[in-house]
Amino acid sequence: MELNEPPPLLVVEVVSESTKTVDYRAKRVEYNVLNIPEYSIVDPLTNKVTVLTLIEKLYEPVEFVDSQCIESKIFSELKLTAQQVLFAED
Repeated sequence: MELNEPPPLLVVEVVSESTKTVDYRAKRVEYNVLNIPEYSIVDPLTNKVTVLTLIEKLYEPVEFVDSQCIESKIFSELKLTAQQVLFAED
């Protein structure tokens, strides 16, 4: 992605043992530079979904677990729980 392009509406990182530091720390800085208004981290290692919203140039994280309904400012119609995202069945 180029800096002069509009930011994507949907960004989701899926954490693995080898990427957790990058997903939780480095990506936050990269996405801030790109002015991405919101992104999600799906973490099967800790069974949580974190939605990070850009507020006054800093990301504010909100964590969702189990049957908590994921809240998104960008996708307000979203009706999924953390459990549905983490343990999707065929």
